[in-house]
Amino acid sequence: MNTILIGIIVANVLISYKGFNDLAFFRKYEFHVGSIRAGEQIRMFSSGFLHVDMMHLFFNMLTLWFFAPVVINYLGNFSFGLIYIASLIFGSLLTMMFHKNDYNYRAVGASGAVTGILYSAILLQPDMMLGIFFIIPMPAYLFGIGYLLYSIYGMRAKNDNIGHTAHFGGAIGGYLITLLKEPSMLSTNTLMVVLLAIPIVILFAMAKAGKL
Repeated sequence: MNTILIGIIVANVLISYKGFNDLAFFRKYEFHVGSIRAGEQIRMFSSGFLHVDMMHLFFNMLTLWFFAPVVINYLGNFSFGLIYIASLIFGSLLTMMFHKNDYNYRAVGASGAVTGILYSAILLQPDMMLGIFFIIPMPAYLFGIGYLLYSIYGMRAKNDNIGHTAHFGGAIGGYLITLLKEPSMLSTNTLMVVLLAIPIVILFAMAKAGKL
């Protein structure tokens, strides 16, 4: 049982549970553009440990539980922790970039950090298979690409408090740090490196075209 992984999950559960039952706490530490621009940078980090509801928390922690061991086995505990935290920060930075003028924008969730781990794991073990709903087999890279394409939908719909933009920042963080750690994948795993870049390219193309 990996103590770093368990520690991250416990922190998410405890902080999220506090947020579920204490609205003032939730509001104080959620991602809120106006407050961050006023100097409350702690929200860039703390929002990654809050969640909208139990299902949001459960899905993020389940995804982390499935993919974290791959990253830990290949890269070790330190790199796993680095990718998790860096992906969380990348997610918040990208969210600020997209929403810097929307002072009322709010979001929460570990999705950025978790997506970074997801992308890292898929790069490291591209032939990995998942059981969607524990039944339907799906290659992990299709899940990763689909997850980010769904995030584009969430960004456009703007009908929840989930940090969909952070998914992309996290994916970019996990993607880049893993390639920096294992640059040989650029030649040995070129197809997967290109495939996983597709949703990221689509995101920036849509943003440039004003579609988000």
